[in-house]
Amino acid sequence: MRAPLVLSLSALTLLLIGCNSTSSPTMGAPLPVPTGVASVSLNQAIDLYWSDNAYNANPSRFQAYDIYSTSYDLDHGLCGTSWTSEGSTIAPEFLVSALNNGEPRCYAVTSLTTDGAESARSTARQDTPRPDARNVLVYAYPEDSAHSGFRFWHDFNANGNVDAGEVGLVESGNLSTIDFVVDRHGADSSLWVIPVYANTTMQQYGSGPVADLTSVDFAPAHGYTADSAKVQPGYAYVFQIIDGAILHYGAIRLTHVGRKYLIFDWSFQTDRGNPELQVRR
Repeated sequence: MRAPLVLSLSALTLLLIGCNSTSSPTMGAPLPVPTGVASVSLNQAIDLYWSDNAYNANPSRFQAYDIYSTSYDLDHGLCGTSWTSEGSTIAPEFLVSALNNGEPRCYAVTSLTTDGAESARSTARQDTPRPDARNVLVYAYPEDSAHSGFRFWHDFNANGNVDAGEVGLVESGNLSTIDFVVDRHGADSSLWVIPVYANTTMQQYGSGPVADLTSVDFAPAHGYTADSAKVQPGYAYVFQIIDGAILHYGAIRLTHVGRKYLIFDWSFQTDRGNPELQVRR
């Protein structure tokens, strides 16, 4: 017969502790807050990008970046307080899509570790999606007057809202309601953009050509005139349009300047008074 097993009180206590204990990982300190958050205004979307500083601080603990958004009060320059998740990514960039043009929002980014520690939110960025289009062709008035004018917004149903089919319209150069007409000067056959609507003014953006339409930043607050401009490939122009009490901004960038027509990209901010056309840096 086997002898009974006798345990001391101390041994029994250690055995019970070992059987009932559960181990859980200890959450470490969060990684750094993402820095340098910037954005590009797109058509029904916002492209966000930032420094990869959280990953670089500790690649082995890095899990992902989380993106949040909230409302934005343009009149008071304030972000809302109810933040919602837009998603996560391991890359220092994120495309927020399926947005309504002309509705400003604030965006912020956090970093997340493999053990669940989340950093504080980054400095908030506000941005507003707006419609745009590439490679629009407008003729010089002497070549085709019916297609020599351009209008950023034509409120066909007079409801005060920017609806589908109302923006980026090539119209007759004989209309007084177009924002500008393309004309040709006889001496050198150069093409010129001439503001037409009484409350549309313009100015060249920057001192030289820009790389892309997305190079156009905020519309300047001052410096607009009704003067015509001799256009050149690669140059961009910003327009201030005041229709009654409604203020809007638009921009074009010339991709081709010939003797008979222009080809340009355009953007238009549907949010009233919002100067944000493309990139926030």
